Amino acid sequence: MSHVAIVTDSASDMDPARAAERDITIVPLEVTFGSESFKAGVDLSTEEFWQRMTAPDAPFPKTAASAPGDFKTAYDAAFAAGADAIVSIHVAGTLSGTIKSAEIAKGMLPDREIHIVDSMGASMCEALLAELAVGMADLGVGAAEIARVCEERRTDVAMIVALDTLEYLKRGGRISGAKAAIGTLLSVKPIIEVKDGKVEQAAQVRTRGKARETVIDMVCVRPIERLAVLHTTNADVEAFRDAIVARVPGGIDPANVSVDLVGPSVGPHLGPGCVGAVALYRPE
Repeated sequence: MSHVAIVTDSASDMDPARAAERDITIVPLEVTFGSESFKAGVDLSTEEFWQRMTAPDAPFPKTAASAPGDFKTAYDAAFAAGADAIVSIHVAGTLSGTIKSAEIAKGMLPDREIHIVDSMGASMCEALLAELAVGMADLGVGAAEIARVCEERRTDVAMIVALDTLEYLKRGGRISGAKAAIGTLLSVKPIIEVKDGKVEQAAQVRTRGKARETVIDMVCVRPIERLAVLHTTNADVEAFRDAIVARVPGGIDPANVSVDLVGPSVGPHLGPGCVGAVALYRPE
């Protein structure tokens, strides 16, 4: 039976220990604070990132795509460890140049079987597809079929989050300054949806409580196979998780629910005070 290795990037927000347990390789994006640059999850942990991000007078962090060389190193290591093929699942090409780096690295290994999958999302959108891929690989499914299924199932993935402000998305170049200014002027809590490679403002409400209720309403529209509850330093995220789980149509196995702290690759765009979820819905 062939061995298929699964690779993703740090924009997946997958905890390194969780990735190691599932034998998923994470290729780091770069994050920069002023003159200091770090490889996300390698020399800057998620906890250290948020300490820096929320420090008084901290410079606004910038992110950069993974380098092709980092992908080649990861691919070489996977093949050296016995992989016959690789399925590499990444942040949407519309949101980051990371997948282009993966394609370049693939081109450096023309005699190897490497399948690049655009998750069409970010954060746990990638991670849930990567875990789906691991499950298939463990059953002996071939790399080409794993990639095909992931590309098919990515339309069943949605990320919906409530933000404290649109300012961070504006600074990161993900929305226009005009949209952010309107949100600030009205003192609303924006709700964004990341789906099909796009970041869209899905709703705006007046209070944090209403924002959370709206997220739950939007997430729990159909049966959910896997659920990742996202937050950026929210102390009461467990209560939010319980509220979503209680509303999932048909229920959901607690083993398929996780609580995940957004990391250095996505955190600069969402900012502190964010809470939301990524759902992998059951196929219709």
